[in-house]
Amino acid sequence: MSTARRVLVLHGFTQNASIFSKRLGALRKQAKDVEMVFLDGPHILEYADIPGDPTALGGASTSLEDPSLIPRAWWRWKPDSQKAEGLEETLVFLRDRLNVERFDGVMGFSQGAALAGLLSALCPHDSKQQLEHPERYPPFLVDGQPPHPPFKFCVAVSGFKLLDSLSHEIFSSGYSTPTLHVLGKTDIVVTEERSNMLLEVSRNQRLETHEGGHFVPTKSNWGRFLAEFLRSAPSPDIPSPSAIKAAESASSSAAPSGRATPVTGEQEQGGSANGKFVASL
Repeated sequence: MSTARRVLVLHGFTQNASIFSKRLGALRKQAKDVEMVFLDGPHILEYADIPGDPTALGGASTSLEDPSLIPRAWWRWKPDSQKAEGLEETLVFLRDRLNVERFDGVMGFSQGAALAGLLSALCPHDSKQQLEHPERYPPFLVDGQPPHPPFKFCVAVSGFKLLDSLSHEIFSSGYSTPTLHVLGKTDIVVTEERSNMLLEVSRNQRLETHEGGHFVPTKSNWGRFLAEFLRSAPSPDIPSPSAIKAAESASSSAAPSGRATPVTGEQEQGGSANGKFVASL
């Protein structure tokens, strides 16, 4: 009897497991056959830790005393020292979780996407006889071994490469886990330049773009695409969101005779025309 796929899901800065789970409610419904496991970042944020309005980052408007509204993070960024404060504690926290649970893949948004890439690089991947490098952060090992088998895939939405020295070490030769990168064309929180730095170290990548900003796209074509990706990645045969949208448009505008009519209007463009992973570096 086959078991459902399990995906580790990592929220963004100022969010938490509850907030991110609610924001992905439509995706969870479309991917009912996939178990999405949402974790809370171990670091609770104070107002002084949050630049500007947390809602602009997809987080809570207030923490109050409700645990479901407490803003959290995987680390606090210290620009003066180029240091991700708390990253080491987060990696140990995730090491202990990965040592007792198994996941087919990892998905993250924004800061969570940056972390998903780091985790993918730390868990060994034997595709094409290439190995990741967990030894580059020895505290991540358990009795000298990685705590978790390789992820089958990684999904990084609005991801970026952390500029911390530990991140540089982990990514020094890139990583091979098949990774779907989802970027918003009008994202002003994580700019194209920052996202490209993660793309540059992602050796086995697929890129899809949407017309919006700093969020996980939720239109029907994107929901269908992401749900299918979580089910069957890294299959190269998953149609891109733009192809799904074109098919939806053709179906909805079909003539009574059943013949499809031409699709008109601007179509949302995907970054992967053939829907396949491409080698990088």
